[in-house]
Amino acid sequence: MKFSTKAIHVGQTPDKETGAMVPPIYMTSTYIQEEPGVTKGYDYTRAGNPNYTNLEATLAALEQGTYATVFSSGLAAMHGAISMLTAGDDVLAVDDLYGGTYRLFKQVFEKFGISFRQISFKDTEEIEREIRPNTKLLMLETPSNPLLKIVDIAQVTQIAKRRGILTMVDNTFASPYFQQPLTLGADMVLHSGTKYLGGHSDLISGAVITNDEVLGQKLQFARKAIGGNPSPFDVWLISRSLKTLEVRMEAHQKNAFAVARFLSDHPKVKTVFYPGLPSHPDHEIARKQMKGFSGIVSVSFNLSLDDTKKLISSFKLFSLAESLGGVESLVDHPASMTHASIPREEREKAGLTDGLVRFSVGLEDKDDLINDIQTALGKI
Repeated sequence: MKFSTKAIHVGQTPDKETGAMVPPIYMTSTYIQEEPGVTKGYDYTRAGNPNYTNLEATLAALEQGTYATVFSSGLAAMHGAISMLTAGDDVLAVDDLYGGTYRLFKQVFEKFGISFRQISFKDTEEIEREIRPNTKLLMLETPSNPLLKIVDIAQVTQIAKRRGILTMVDNTFASPYFQQPLTLGADMVLHSGTKYLGGHSDLISGAVITNDEVLGQKLQFARKAIGGNPSPFDVWLISRSLKTLEVRMEAHQKNAFAVARFLSDHPKVKTVFYPGLPSHPDHEIARKQMKGFSGIVSVSFNLSLDDTKKLISSFKLFSLAESLGGVESLVDHPASMTHASIPREEREKAGLTDGLVRFSVGLEDKDDLINDIQTALGKI
């Protein structure tokens, strides 16, 4: 089956008892047991739920994986994956990373003896040099948040496999429609289901997908042991949303291209970061490993910081808000919003300046979105 067919049919078997086309929401915490320890497959929703099973089947199919585990958020999914490490282990992560991921490592896991370092992952010699005997995980985010840097997944995973190190790729920005890291050698793929998978800014969720049975079992255990279980309703909402993922992602990309091209030619714009543009330094790598470039456009304006903040507070269609991937367009100031937990010196070292703006381009008419930006720029 091809992508759109999987998204609509895998994990979406009509209800056997009633014939309902859409599987119901199983809003239950516990399940009747036939006798002690004898169940019909479920005993407590923290450990499993029919809605989890349905969504996990869909996500595994879309990512070309075998085992998927859903969590209550992207950070809960990250927590579940990192909980497989032990004190003394080392994690090597990409230098441009979501602020919440940075905070989780630096303020939570480092206290328990797990070291965390960041590099660019652009140079194989640098990667080989920075890997330590205790390095157990390479954490990639590609496209990265918010600078949309692209890491050559196949190149990094080849090094990791040779050194016996696991790799995990945060695929939130691309979605499984535009990129499938497991096919490029990654051991695990992570998603904040809050973003493109959910697609409507109405839920919080996360997931990790793998082809490794042992990792799959450990992730299922982590959800149960840590308590990172999502609401069955939120999971059901994602199952609904995935049916339109392909058409939404194509529309996001179409609008993002239009916005990126418009901004590239505007005199008040310094730099546009969008991997679909030939001017992007990682464009060729993106073309090699992605089938599309998604809907996020980051921009550095030729404006003062005050004027930049004034600009992004004056849009009519681009709402000033955190998150991304919804049908409505959002604009974000990473340095003071999504990445504020990263110290300024660390942000600037990675290229994340105070003047950077991130657009999550939605599904409105592209001409209306461009007019919104053009009108606001005209007032600065």
